[in-house]
Amino acid sequence: MRCPLVTLTTDFGLRDSYVAEMKAVILGISPNATVVDITHQIDKFDVKMGAYVLASASHLFPEGTVHVAVVDPGVGTRRRPIIVQTGKGFFVGPDNGVLALAVKSIDGKTRVYSITNSKLMLPKVSSTFHGRDIFAPAAAHLVKGIRPTEFGPEIYQMISPKFAQIIRRREALEGQVIHIDDFGNIVTSFTEKELETMKTKDKLGVKVGNTDLRLKLCKAYADVKVQQPLAIIGSHNFLEISVNQGDAASTFKVTIEDRVVLTRSD
Repeated sequence: MRCPLVTLTTDFGLRDSYVAEMKAVILGISPNATVVDITHQIDKFDVKMGAYVLASASHLFPEGTVHVAVVDPGVGTRRRPIIVQTGKGFFVGPDNGVLALAVKSIDGKTRVYSITNSKLMLPKVSSTFHGRDIFAPAAAHLVKGIRPTEFGPEIYQMISPKFAQIIRRREALEGQVIHIDDFGNIVTSFTEKELETMKTKDKLGVKVGNTDLRLKLCKAYADVKVQQPLAIIGSHNFLEISVNQGDAASTFKVTIEDRVVLTRSD
């Protein structure tokens, strides 16, 4: 039986009624649903941050969960509202990249559907609040058992933004910085799976921003001396460039969207 669980990730904040309105719509359609807030404090319009946070949390939820992500600076334009069906559950939101990292992290086949069936939206759809009028109803109908094929045509491919793409160049992999956490850890777009393709033992060549590094691939931050740099697969399964008890982003003058290139350094 599908778990009647819906998660919400938005940049709406908590000052206004937007989040409550989405929950009201979900519960009005599916009263037995449980709604869990991942966060509503994504930086305004920051699709990359929304994608990272959704990917970090969504994989921990039970099979069948419906994840709604609304960081949507293009609301009301021709960007598509979509449902992505995966082996673990569903992702609902705008086709602008906010779902990309979470979907990418799930093994197996995915199917993508455009939400076009007005019968599964609210009767009046605002051009500025698709979270309430399109995405919340879609999530509620999914947990009630409506098949994704009922929402609209399969479109086969969702947008893959630059921050979700990994480019292979001979013996190197190229990605980018997708997040810098409060400790100054530099979170890259590389996952453990992609790192395995490097077939490296315990050393990585890393070019991040304008800095070239040769880093030990560690299991713990304390595997190197205090204030020494390291590479590590963090708790969210992304490769981090860190400094033990230090701030890597400040040390290496790195910002989000900087290019990261990995090479073998064994």
